[in-house]
Amino acid sequence: YKLSPRMEVLYDQTLDILDSKLSYNRYRAIGHLIPEKKLKYQNADRVSSQLARIMRTMLLKRLDSSFHAFTRSLCRFRDTTQAMVTMFENGRIYIAPELNVSEYVIEGREDELATLIAELQVDDPTIEVCTPEDFEKSFLIGLQQDLSILSETCDAWLAVDEDPKVEEFIRRLKSEFCDPSINHHAAMTESPRLVVFSESKETSSYIVARLKSEGYDRVLFIDSATRKDRMPLVRANFDANRPIEEQANDYDIIVSTEVLAEGVNLHRANVIVNYDTPWNSTRLMQRIGRVNRIGTTAPRIYVYNFFPTAQVDANIDIKKKAIIKLQAFHSALGEDSQIYSTDEEVDNFGLFDKAVEEDRDEALAYLMELRKFRKENAERCRQIKSLPIRSRCGRKDRHRAAATVAFVRNRRRDAFYYMDGEGTVEELGFVEAARIFHAADKEKLHPLHDSHHEQVNAAIEHFQEAIKADAVRDRVVDHQMSPVEKRALKLLKVLIDLPNLATAEERSYMRAAQEDVRRGTHTKLPSKLSKLEQTQRKTPVKPVLLLEKVLEVLKSYRLNDTEETPLTDSRSSLSAEELSPKIILSESFDSAAQ
Repeated sequence: YKLSPRMEVLYDQTLDILDSKLSYNRYRAIGHLIPEKKLKYQNADRVSSQLARIMRTMLLKRLDSSFHAFTRSLCRFRDTTQAMVTMFENGRIYIAPELNVSEYVIEGREDELATLIAELQVDDPTIEVCTPEDFEKSFLIGLQQDLSILSETCDAWLAVDEDPKVEEFIRRLKSEFCDPSINHHAAMTESPRLVVFSESKETSSYIVARLKSEGYDRVLFIDSATRKDRMPLVRANFDANRPIEEQANDYDIIVSTEVLAEGVNLHRANVIVNYDTPWNSTRLMQRIGRVNRIGTTAPRIYVYNFFPTAQVDANIDIKKKAIIKLQAFHSALGEDSQIYSTDEEVDNFGLFDKAVEEDRDEALAYLMELRKFRKENAERCRQIKSLPIRSRCGRKDRHRAAATVAFVRNRRRDAFYYMDGEGTVEELGFVEAARIFHAADKEKLHPLHDSHHEQVNAAIEHFQEAIKADAVRDRVVDHQMSPVEKRALKLLKVLIDLPNLATAEERSYMRAAQEDVRRGTHTKLPSKLSKLEQTQRKTPVKPVLLLEKVLEVLKSYRLNDTEETPLTDSRSSLSAEELSPKIILSESFDSAAQ
């Protein structure tokens, strides 16, 4: 979509503001506390930096998503920054992670907020009522500078009366997306099928409203709030694997957030529109995988991605101009993958680049915190180790009310699960689970809620299903690559391709390992190689030393064999008891004090 000259200037200025002009101090409060106050919060500087970085990334993504979503997000940021400045002017600054403090201040309900804070401070050690003197002087200066920049930028965006992106979308919808020569379902039934993805709920809602204003009424909108109730409609209208008698033709277009990007068949459609694109190539491929599935009758899959360019003269390379725009996002977000086009230049953060300084890995930070605790609290660790295996606890958290988190493990697999009050079971990564398990020193214990055991049993059922899936993995060739497997393959390729490094025999051995990773033969091999690749990014070593480490890992496996685990842990040596799932950690959350 083409930006007018006026929008081109505003767009580029905004990118620069988001990337380098704002301090994001509204989200750095605990990091700017004076030392004696900061002691209350663990990893205050790291947490503050992470929050600021998350906000910066969110705004950049909103700008890519839609002018509508970006303007609303930017104005909210302005309002919350104004609320923080107002608290400074009133002499009381509230730090309460579990409360929407800004909303109270913006609405003039500060007396109500003060009363609520006083009540909650009894049970919540993270709540603090500060004075301006409790903060470094640079904090307020940064807030005021941000407020000035945000106010001016919001005014500029609120004055925008054009949206070339949605206009291009509507134009393409009328002329191309539903054309029977492209849209297979339209050619077969005269009823088109189209899937539209956006990361933003606000953008998705905006698209649906524009579609309806253009006379498109057969539109199904899906987000996290509507997914459960509308899944029968999704399957009936878009799943080609449904029996013919169960298929419906009530909707032509699905507009969805990322909630439909995984685990859903949408392949009665063969045209997918990425109204905005996730800045992660794996998630992009997951979207496309919804229509590119076994069972489709379409001969081709059509994928459309939107990106901005200037209204330039015909003799200038428009595509090149577009790539320049994308480059600004890559540089700001630190991406290392090509997203739209092989013409994009990205910072590859190569395995042997010495100049790259990456942010501290969050997983490593949690592990270092655990290591420090174990070193400084030996007696406490012995007490913890001696707790009964079935120990569990309840916690107070109104945002996770009626939910449970559990860590399940056997000798073959381990997994973290999160179960909410609506029966949803979600597998978590280590960092996601660590964020939930992480608790303040003085947090009080609460009884388990009534659904705790039911939710834990649901986690065990999912774990057992995953074990069954693992059992057939070695029969699947060229399965869809996970990010871990891709990193493992990348590491092996780099070492194979480096001249004068590995011997012919070693290269042959690594090629065999590549084949086993692609086949999914050894479930833990990709993880070990991926960890080496990630470690090399953070603390580079000489290629020859890395090669030795990789070969050391590979020698513990039978490559091009169907054995799933290292030679030291063969399947035949494990009993049924050792393979049965065990709950290692579990805790539930309730909203009310007990």
